[in-house]
Amino acid sequence: MLGWDRHLERWQAAHRAGFLDPLFKGLTYAGTDGALWLVLAALAALACRRPRILATTLLADGIAWLAAEGLQLAVPRARPHGHALVARPHGHSFPSGHAATSFACATVLALALPRLRVPLFVLAAAVAWSRVYVGVHYPLDVFAGAAIGVAIGAGVWRIRDLPLPGGARRRSRRTPPAG
Repeated sequence: MLGWDRHLERWQAAHRAGFLDPLFKGLTYAGTDGALWLVLAALAALACRRPRILATTLLADGIAWLAAEGLQLAVPRARPHGHALVARPHGHSFPSGHAATSFACATVLALALPRLRVPLFVLAAAVAWSRVYVGVHYPLDVFAGAAIGVAIGAGVWRIRDLPLPGGARRRSRRTPPAG
């Protein structure tokens, strides 16, 4: 079943376009731990004056990172053995943490800023595929990470308005205080 996965990874490694190497290396580094997405979320929160955008994105990023790390411990899939353009991570390959965090954050940001959903998901896909391009993940790792990320991002978005623990309630800006 995984033959196509290894074949596609080898094909990608054999057909790298040298002029794209710096772009994909940059995307890989920018996507580490969701850093790129947290910067974008901070900018969106400031521009829209909605700090919850940053908080929700940070939560999605953290949950996606934990989910990917946990699954990598549970699924002992070795990383590709070919020439990597970046330092090969020491952990297992499945799923891609970059893909999980990128798609979790992109999902939250796309739901918060629907007009930007296409470029956000294109950027998430580019960050995710960069992991195959630089030679540290198989395509299935990236696809699984993306699916996990979308699920986590959508789930975090759904729970963002639940009441706070202890019965505290968030006040809406639209409702003036009683008094």
